[in-house]
Amino acid sequence: MNNWKMCKGIIMGRLVLILILLASMGANAKELIKIKPSDEDMTPILREALENVSDLDVKIVFEKGTYRFKPDYATEKYCFITNHNNGLKRIIFPMEGFKSVEIEGNGSEFIFHGRVLPFQFKGCENVTVKNLSLDWDIPFTFQGEVIECNPEEEWRDIKPFTDGFSWKVSKGQLLFPNIDGFHYSKIGSTLAFDRKEQRVVHGGWDVSSSPRWVEKRKGGILRFHEKLKHYPPVGSILHSKGAKEENRYAPAFHVISSKNTRIENVVVHSALGMGFLFERSENATLSKCGIYLPEGSDRVVTTIADATHFCNCKGDILIEDCRFENMLDDGTNVHGTYVQVDKVIDAHTVRVGLKHGQQMGFEFAGKDDVIWFIQKPSMQKASENTVTAVSIVNDQYINLTFKDQLPENLAIGDLLENKTWNPTFTMRGCTIRDHRARNVVLKTPLKTVIENNNFSSMMSSILFRGETYYWFESGAVEDVVIRNNHFEYCAYSGSEHAVMYITPRLGEGFNQTECYDRNIRFENNTIKNFDNRIVWADRVDGLIIKGNKITKTYDAKPLHPDAPLFDFANCRNVQVIDNVYVGDQEKAIVADEATKKSLTVKKNKGF
Repeated sequence: MNNWKMCKGIIMGRLVLILILLASMGANAKELIKIKPSDEDMTPILREALENVSDLDVKIVFEKGTYRFKPDYATEKYCFITNHNNGLKRIIFPMEGFKSVEIEGNGSEFIFHGRVLPFQFKGCENVTVKNLSLDWDIPFTFQGEVIECNPEEEWRDIKPFTDGFSWKVSKGQLLFPNIDGFHYSKIGSTLAFDRKEQRVVHGGWDVSSSPRWVEKRKGGILRFHEKLKHYPPVGSILHSKGAKEENRYAPAFHVISSKNTRIENVVVHSALGMGFLFERSENATLSKCGIYLPEGSDRVVTTIADATHFCNCKGDILIEDCRFENMLDDGTNVHGTYVQVDKVIDAHTVRVGLKHGQQMGFEFAGKDDVIWFIQKPSMQKASENTVTAVSIVNDQYINLTFKDQLPENLAIGDLLENKTWNPTFTMRGCTIRDHRARNVVLKTPLKTVIENNNFSSMMSSILFRGETYYWFESGAVEDVVIRNNHFEYCAYSGSEHAVMYITPRLGEGFNQTECYDRNIRFENNTIKNFDNRIVWADRVDGLIIKGNKITKTYDAKPLHPDAPLFDFANCRNVQVIDNVYVGDQEKAIVADEATKKSLTVKKNKGF
């Protein structure tokens, strides 16, 4: 407490750093905070400024410079953050309940230390953030060069990176990031990267690492004694991010229950989770933003998880002219949430459960939301109803009361999906590459347009996967156009993928042959790829593959040379028209009997 009083005293004496002005002209009055750079920890300085704000409209302007933020005097709150680990978070910019927020960085660099959540906008309207970059002084990861592997004796030798990284070996175990007393319980999620290209190695596999012991050897080498199914290539950079249950502390930007957000010319070089996360928010634009490594960096990873993620949002979402690289998960994921019926309480009330550990505390529905009911064995939306009351049981269970009576045959294990909270989605003019997982994951039933982008992916470049188990991410798409994009060097993971992969993942009791996704157009794209699989589709009704130019390349080894170009199962109304293929191939199209009944293939060249 004395330290905090002393800190406040220092702040009050440092008026040269902060100038708070109240603009009082007319209805557009806005409180203005001007901040100048300093060598000091900026967290208490910013906190003092925000605590003195008395208006619901605020503008924060940073003079161009470098600003460093530490967790010591940050605002601490318990946060439910979807697809991350819930808990107490140290928040640097805790923006809550503002009618308008504008943050102008003027090209400034923000450097964070330790476990912090940089930006949280909760219950805000008209949010604008512009012209700044974010990084961490020390990333929460471990990486090292693979010197030698011996699968017979079950060890690998790694020369760790030391400059800019933090780790130690204690009692035969590697501890990292070893920052402010924190380290992960195990090495955990591990992936090999090509040192020259700074991307996942060709044919790379995810590994969950937990060595029997780690041995210090001469020359700064660490020997990891562990049996692996897939050993990394010698010369590659092996990167680890800790245990799955621990390694998603928070995104760089968390926008929750907010409206009309615009983030422009903002670059994230590192984050302790996702880059930009939006949940239950309306209308969002990311323009000329980036997730990529600092120039000249020897790191191989930016964000621990997705570059961008949108969960149960509505309105219009636009990502334009952005560059996303070196993440450890998807470029974007747009989805809703399935909850599962736990108990039918009465004719109007049902208790539902959130099923994934990183969904706990998520706001699935509010009063007046329209909900779809999905009853086994069909995934079709059997009926809909309007919520009149919500009662939170705890972070896992919710009681929902509806205007009309529930379906008479509603049963435990059936699903509910929120109809109200689904967005239209547009991505254009973006480059996404050199990262783990997929470029784009799509799960919204409203209009979706993916156009004029450059894609390169470790796994499938475009993925459609609504799922009723594990992540429980809804839902089925109904109107998607993917056009005029450039795909090059895609699906180079060790596991089998395709440039575009449509693959619902439905749990036990659901019909595994019924169509799920609908009305997908894949048109006028340019594809240059080393492997065969271009489109792999299961359970889609209305798939048009038209006017694409596909060229087989020979600069990388095929991983699945026996796979077809186009693979269809349980599909209806598929058209493969006016496409051009250049290169050799053994099988062009494979389709099951259900698909063949309404399959059209015509005017293609090269197959």
